[in-house]
Amino acid sequence: MKTKPVILSLTFLLLSAPLLADDDCDDPVANWQPRENLRQKLEADGWTVYRIKVDDGCYEVKGLAPQGFRAEASFAPASLNLMELEREEDDDDDDDEDDDGRYRNQTRDAAQGNGQGPVPGNGIVKGRPSVTVE
Repeated sequence: MKTKPVILSLTFLLLSAPLLADDDCDDPVANWQPRENLRQKLEADGWTVYRIKVDDGCYEVKGLAPQGFRAEASFAPASLNLMELEREEDDDDDDDEDDDGRYRNQTRDAAQGNGQGPVPGNGIVKGRPSVTVE
């Protein structure tokens, strides 16, 4: 008696799964515009385009938005309309820089390359090492 509701529930679950796994864009491939058209449109709008690829039936663009932030955006391939825009935060800044913009264990001058920074205080290095290229 208890197996019938379980089997019926599993059947409905399996039948509904394809309905939930829908692509973001459903434009027919015959109507798609070339990626180069999207690149030209975005660059005319002030974008710096790094990459355009197809993902979930949409054109996915990674680049620098006109406002100056890194972005990942989805565009409908037939109309080239913006579907979704996601701002990408650069997580690497937290690892390399302190809150005041200086690199760890270095002064701002050393980070800019003039070589005038403190020597690491770990007791291993005494003074600055010299490098000779032959």
